[in-house]
Amino acid sequence: MIRTLLLGLFFTLAIILALPWLILWSVIVGNADLMYGLAMKVVRLGNRIAGIRVRIEGLENIPPGACVFISNHVSNADALALIPAIPRRVAILIKEELFRIPILSTGMRRAQFISVDRSDREAAAASVDVAVRTLKDGLSFAIFAEGTRSADGRLRPFKRGAFTVAIQAGVPIVPVSISGTLTLMKKGDWIIRPGEAVVRYGQAVDSSSYTMARRAELLAHVQALVAAGLPPEQQPAGRPPRATSRPPA
Repeated sequence: MIRTLLLGLFFTLAIILALPWLILWSVIVGNADLMYGLAMKVVRLGNRIAGIRVRIEGLENIPPGACVFISNHVSNADALALIPAIPRRVAILIKEELFRIPILSTGMRRAQFISVDRSDREAAAASVDVAVRTLKDGLSFAIFAEGTRSADGRLRPFKRGAFTVAIQAGVPIVPVSISGTLTLMKKGDWIIRPGEAVVRYGQAVDSSSYTMARRAELLAHVQALVAAGLPPEQQPAGRPPRATSRPPA
């Protein structure tokens, strides 16, 4: 509990004392790279305060240029482990509620994070359009494709939105398998426990080889790759899907 309280205090002070100046600097120079880079250093330091050790595997699977990182999602600790582990600046699709936090919301908008209102189909479609334009401008995205956290840690079916974005932008998809975070912070819990999180990058998939008519095929292929990188206790219920590295016909 003490680590969790210290982490909350650390992030609160960083948002109140440092983020406004970084936002101002990003406005002056017209670039959010410095703000983003320092924010990632703050998150890494926060992980150390919380006792979270992050092991990264498969960095060689990340292609150059803009791409979509698609990951499983079991814990609020996933973002703390994943986002600083991606070796480039990324934008994120974030639920609308987080954009109600003062100062932080301004920083997220400057970083080109995108608000998603899953209860409003028209607003969600508009978010997809913004994400596609952002990718075409060269900024990568990180998306938790299940849409919500898995309560038991097992991989749940992916939503279609991330694959619509990737196909329309014509960028590669990097499957990401996160394990270990469920023991760090379970769904519904607010206490972070020390431990190791593993971020494993799988073989990238060329989404430009797919059309919207084959979106379900792309979804199934990427979901199988994410599942293949997870330990048995996080595999989908029932028979795990088979992953292959063969390109589409």
